[in-house]
Amino acid sequence: MATAVAPHSVPREVLVFAYGNPSRGDDALGPELLKAAEEFNAQQPDAFRAELIADFQLQVEHVTDLKGRDLVLFLDASVSCPPPFAFGRVRAEPDLSYTTHAVTPAGLLHVYRQVFGEEPPASYVLTVRGERFGLGDGLSSAARERMAKARELLQWLLEHPHRELWDSRTG
Repeated sequence: MATAVAPHSVPREVLVFAYGNPSRGDDALGPELLKAAEEFNAQQPDAFRAELIADFQLQVEHVTDLKGRDLVLFLDASVSCPPPFAFGRVRAEPDLSYTTHAVTPAGLLHVYRQVFGEEPPASYVLTVRGERFGLGDGLSSAARERMAKARELLQWLLEHPHRELWDSRTG
């Protein structure tokens, strides 16, 4: 006889993966937003904590970081998402970019499927609209304002680490 599981039980493993270059202006939005997740974890001494990773870009080697996760949240800057930010589910798709040095979240999930022969964990992307990406630039004032709004959603996601609830917030 199968044991019923509560639909909103705490996931075993949640990964928040921020990527971007802190030396390139608004490209730092992902790593800067990860600081909010660090603050959340610090306030959860005996409760759920997400694992947090930051890097300059996603690479195929990061596929191993996804193994055994229930939920994955990618944090990044974008020049193409509508302001202030976009949040959505990402699904495995071949990465059609011209290089294998950096991959998209969808491409990384596709590699996961190829490497492990199983479906990747439920994955989402939170992108914040950026304006300036020049080497040596700091965060723009517009990016800071948008990041504050995205931070509210990130806090909610970490307080509710359940696929069904995250799906309800996708656009």
